[in-house]
Amino acid sequence: MSTPVDPTRTEQSPHARDPGDDRTRAKQIRRVVFSSYLGSTIEYYDFLLYATAAAIVFAPVFFSDLSPVAGTIASLGTFAAGYLARPLGGVIFGHFGDRFGRKSMLLVSMSVMGGASFLIGLVPPASAIGSWGAIILVLLRVAQGIAIGGEWGGATLMSLEHVGDRRRGFAAAFTNAGAPTGSLLGTIALAVVTRLPEDQFLSWGWRIPFLFSAVLLLLGLFVRSRVAESPVFQEAMAQRESTGSASLPIMQILRRPRNVILVAGGCMASVAIQIMFATFGVGYATNSGVDRSDVLVGFAICQFIAIFALLGFARLSDRIGRRPVMLAGLAGFALFVFPILSMLASGDTALVTLAFILGFSMFQSATFGPMAAFIAEQFGTSARYTGASLGYQAATLLGAGFTPVILVSLQAAADGSVYPVAGFMITLSVVSAVFIAFTGESNDRDLATYQH
Repeated sequence: MSTPVDPTRTEQSPHARDPGDDRTRAKQIRRVVFSSYLGSTIEYYDFLLYATAAAIVFAPVFFSDLSPVAGTIASLGTFAAGYLARPLGGVIFGHFGDRFGRKSMLLVSMSVMGGASFLIGLVPPASAIGSWGAIILVLLRVAQGIAIGGEWGGATLMSLEHVGDRRRGFAAAFTNAGAPTGSLLGTIALAVVTRLPEDQFLSWGWRIPFLFSAVLLLLGLFVRSRVAESPVFQEAMAQRESTGSASLPIMQILRRPRNVILVAGGCMASVAIQIMFATFGVGYATNSGVDRSDVLVGFAICQFIAIFALLGFARLSDRIGRRPVMLAGLAGFALFVFPILSMLASGDTALVTLAFILGFSMFQSATFGPMAAFIAEQFGTSARYTGASLGYQAATLLGAGFTPVILVSLQAAADGSVYPVAGFMITLSVVSAVFIAFTGESNDRDLATYQH
């Protein structure tokens, strides 16, 4: 009987491979990477669609009895509930993903996310059921948070572990590319329905993008069901069965939490920048005189560019390292945050679009592109799903969970000035840069043998 080809050793033993096996494996890798990208796109469509809706829709629909500023803060508070739930989702899905496999957990996470988003589109307004509308909204947002808490780690690991060589940063980045793609689709959907008369948009138009989640869910489940389980995980499972090792993944992480702390702190500024533009940036530009639909189109343009930019930065990180690329992105944002905010306040559509492209498509993409591989490479296979999920979701909680509320509150307390907003974002960037500087470079690690 011939010895099976080890998919994590493609560069070390090129003469041992059968060409037919290589073609089959290449086809499977393409399918896995596409599945991760599509699944992430659908999940982020649902999750970030809520972010934009919270900035421009939910205040008048679910908090109509409050002042405009208080209503916006309250609606963004419901948005934060999803981020509070994400670490819990990372622990739950990470545990079962490390014990029983990545693929099955990804099917579950997608189903929960799609179902919750569809139901958000059916929640009655405050005028019909009073405060119950906001309560139901929060519960569904928590379900979204738990689902995406499990989605990101599993999708990243499927691509990372199937490729297994120096191209893995580029492959894993397709999971992160799903974020701007999903947000792009959600922004376009909202931009289309905002063309409706105001009363129709607020009564039923905004619901259409959420209800469309059902169609995306069916498509995603079909594609995801056709991929194979991670070969690195299967190898680890075989070793676990032969040695009888059964240590809980979460306990492996908590016994040595240094890497979780480092990646959470190092990545929090990146997700804060992302959500700053999706919520505060969109609202700030709209309030400064640019038509809401034009702002959304400008934001959609920057997200389209970001898809390719972050993949390019991930490819660069495969060559020169994760840390240099991510640190350059943070430095660029910190230096240009004041000009970016000035452009958002200009009242000019072209300048607003340029601000989105500069801050989101360029600087945020430089930090976000290498991030998937950067986080996952910090953990061993037996607890990689748990560690990567917990680290990333902790970063999103720290960097993005309350950032929209904090930014709106800082601006309101400063009588409309954005200087406190800029100061807060610069501080986050500096803190993250320090955490990244303390991590070890990981782009050349052997995934099969590394133990954090």
